[in-house]
Amino acid sequence: MFALMMLFGLAMFAVVAVIAIAMIGVTAKLMLLPLRLMLLPLKLLALPFIAVILLVKFAFLIAIGSVLMAFIIPLLILALLVAAPVAIISALS
Repeated sequence: MFALMMLFGLAMFAVVAVIAIAMIGVTAKLMLLPLRLMLLPLKLLALPFIAVILLVKFAFLIAIGSVLMAFIIPLLILALLVAAPVAIISALS
């Protein structure tokens, strides 16, 4: 009987511990909420700058990609011009 009461006590301790940790988490979130609401206008003011930075970043990536493709396509054509006779000769022998 004592073992059953001990098991029940341990289960209750575990439940209380989980609830206490959850309450600490909720309290921390509630304490940060006014700070987040206070900083919201600053975040909204920063959105146009973030949009411009992302636009410049994507334009830069597209420019770099097109330059790389402009270099790779002629190199591939040259490689095919060199490889085609080799492939024909190897196919004949």
